[in-house]
Amino acid sequence: MQLEVGMILEGKVTGVTNFGAFVELPGGRTGMVHISEVAPTFVKEIRDYVSENQTVKVKILNIGQDGKISLSMKRALPAPPRSSGSGQRQQRPGRPGNYEWQSRRNEGGTFEEMMSRFKQTSDEKMSDLKRTMESKRGGFSRHGGSQK
Repeated sequence: MQLEVGMILEGKVTGVTNFGAFVELPGGRTGMVHISEVAPTFVKEIRDYVSENQTVKVKILNIGQDGKISLSMKRALPAPPRSSGSGQRQQRPGRPGNYEWQSRRNEGGTFEEMMSRFKQTSDEKMSDLKRTMESKRGGFSRHGGSQK
């Protein structure tokens, strides 16, 4: 069987290490699933997810010049269903907490009024940020220099 990048196959786990699992593919070739490609969540202990002689579905990520085959179990899974407007705000990667980054209010008014509101909001946020940073620095000003 000719193996190609992107193929999804079933294989048998032949070995499990701390960094990944070795999977025998149809045709007798062996590839490796790195621990980061085992599940769509953080995997601390790979043996919680796979064991030897287990049949798993894998996707071929890469076939190196040296013949090494990189596999993924999580990319062989069907895509999770997308929710359509359930009313709950979904967390986007890279956005900490539930902080509202942009106002959801669509306030009208003149350009000057909108700029005034933007400046006021911006000044409030900068003031909060400076206050937080001062408390983390122990209250010392970086421009103060030494006192004599």
